[in-house]
Amino acid sequence: MTTDRVFSDITHKMDVTVEHLGKDLAGVRTGRASLGLLDGITVEYYGAKTPISQVASLSLPDPLTIAIQPWEPSMAAVIEKAILTSDLGLNPRTDGKIVRIPIPSLTDERRKELARHVKKVAEETRVALRNGRRDGVDHIKKMEKAKEISEDDAHKGTDRVQKILDEHIARVDKLAAAKEKEIMDR
Repeated sequence: MTTDRVFSDITHKMDVTVEHLGKDLAGVRTGRASLGLLDGITVEYYGAKTPISQVASLSLPDPLTIAIQPWEPSMAAVIEKAILTSDLGLNPRTDGKIVRIPIPSLTDERRKELARHVKKVAEETRVALRNGRRDGVDHIKKMEKAKEISEDDAHKGTDRVQKILDEHIARVDKLAAAKEKEIMDR
């Protein structure tokens, strides 16, 4: 394996990790309606756990409401129950055809709690990225020990792995800061 292959593998793994963080943060409530809130909620549909977005059309009629129109009207009650049993703390209402979810405004205490959660998830992502760096550096050291690359190339490779890590940490910091700002803004 070449050092270029090591760099591309590390970059890919770190990109996936940061994308996962973005998806996690999309599901965090901010006091405004967001379709990302429903990403983790599934319903029983013909014997299979299916995301709500695959059994209904989702829309935001206003900044504080999510509307869900199931393609099969009988799914409205199932969707309502799935949202009620989720840990989002939302209270959907249905008229039999459309499920409406009013998004309540967040209290200051809840905003701070969500901001702490964002910081915690971001730190977990940074740890995962640092583990990726460690794996890359270990791989480069093994290549050096096996005389596949020179000592200078190993040193340059280690520096490059650190630069890749720094770029991804900056992306994590940017995502977390934007989400915290979104949570704390009224």
